[in-house]
Amino acid sequence: MKVRKITDIEIPNLGLKIREVREADKRSLAEICRQIPMTTMNWYKIEAEETKALPIETLRRIEFVLGVNFGIKFDE
Repeated sequence: MKVRKITDIEIPNLGLKIREVREADKRSLAEICRQIPMTTMNWYKIEAEETKALPIETLRRIEFVLGVNFGIKFDE
């Protein structure tokens, strides 16, 4: 049996924060995206905050690949 809980939280300027960390990284965007994995087009949409919602699993992969923690937590 499955139990699902869906919770959205608004994180102001998350796309900008992701872009700033990515730009400080020595690797190319293509290399970073291969490690996640995702397309560069999808990455740019995340940075521009054009995606409706960023799955927490994707955010955690971004954090892992970039070696950063954006401090986003959900109340349990």
